[in-house]
Amino acid sequence: MPLAILGAVVAAGVATFLLRPRSELLQAAAADPTAYFSRSELDRAAAFRGHQRLIGLGGLAVSVATLTLIAVGPGRGVRALMQRAERRPIFGGAAVGAGISLAITISGLPLSIWGHERAVDAGLSTQALGAWLLDVARSASIGAVFAAVGGGVAVALVRRFPRRWFVPAAGAVASFAVLLVYLQPVVIDPLFNRFEPVPQGALRGDVLEFADRSGVEVGEVYRIDASRRTTGINAYVGGLGHTKRVVIYDNLIDDFPESQVRSVIAHELGHFKHRDLPRGLLWVLVVALPGTLLVQRVAEVIDRSGQLCGGRTPGPAAVPAIALSVAIVGFALSCAANPMSRAVEARADQYALELTGDPRAFVALDRSLATRNLSDPDPPRIYQAIFGTHPTAVERIGMGRAWARGERPGE
Repeated sequence: MPLAILGAVVAAGVATFLLRPRSELLQAAAADPTAYFSRSELDRAAAFRGHQRLIGLGGLAVSVATLTLIAVGPGRGVRALMQRAERRPIFGGAAVGAGISLAITISGLPLSIWGHERAVDAGLSTQALGAWLLDVARSASIGAVFAAVGGGVAVALVRRFPRRWFVPAAGAVASFAVLLVYLQPVVIDPLFNRFEPVPQGALRGDVLEFADRSGVEVGEVYRIDASRRTTGINAYVGGLGHTKRVVIYDNLIDDFPESQVRSVIAHELGHFKHRDLPRGLLWVLVVALPGTLLVQRVAEVIDRSGQLCGGRTPGPAAVPAIALSVAIVGFALSCAANPMSRAVEARADQYALELTGDPRAFVALDRSLATRNLSDPDPPRIYQAIFGTHPTAVERIGMGRAWARGERPGE
């Protein structure tokens, strides 16, 4: 176990070191939140996000508690279901995986509903409870399918390679990551939103102009009907190869000045320019083998069925321990990846400033993102260090201020 932990830590560190932005980033200037946000805006964001953070942490705790209960102290009914699943091991492993996924969704539903209703009350969510629950059901169904595949594959690998199942598991994890990034834009995302190619016009012209100046191929540019769910604004890049695309929220296109939309586009093209999606997948490939080794070692400690330590032929009863181990190790590795994610996003911000040469629009956009999305411009440091995937609004505003003053990386 200590060697497995050390291996995962070293792999995450090496992957981050090798794949972090190589060019020097602009040092953000100090920025006082009260200079860019009114006291009422800061208080409103703090009140909303403070409670949402607690709800999110509570949901995480409930999920872990549910998994732990199933893996370590299952009730009589759960044990009976496990025994029935043993009759057909692979199919039974799939059924156990799907059942665990659904149990986690159901156990966390009260907190999720509370979080949704608070977002509605704050004006961030535009969805009625019924429509939101339909989305939850869709997500739960997709999650159950993935968990079923994972459960079945896990049982098959444990039975075939009882002492070294982490090796083929690493290959499965890496393959799934690549396949998911490739297929999600064309298979999963359309189940939740309508995507329309941005028609010929100023916006599409801006994208193509920036792409030409950047020397990148962006694939298609889509407008997404996000406004039927939220008043928040966003844009993102996704896909690989033929599924590569830029996606822009309709309320960003409709409600914000062209200069700010151009800043968003330039940021997203920064991700294409620096191949951030493939580099993120490469990070997964580097940590997959030591990560799955740690999953195996933790699962062997957690397992109460005796199936993972050679006592019995492995079967579906081992799936809960593996699932809990995946959750623990996966959470730790995702936290380890967040510093690189923040650096990658900062590099895309810097690229947006380079491409547009408009720090005023950049700062105005960061203020708009924070106020419309009810984000905390300067969240607690410990929370940002653990969970933050992007620089804070204050840090981004500081980067825009530094650029406006003529500062450049390395100066």
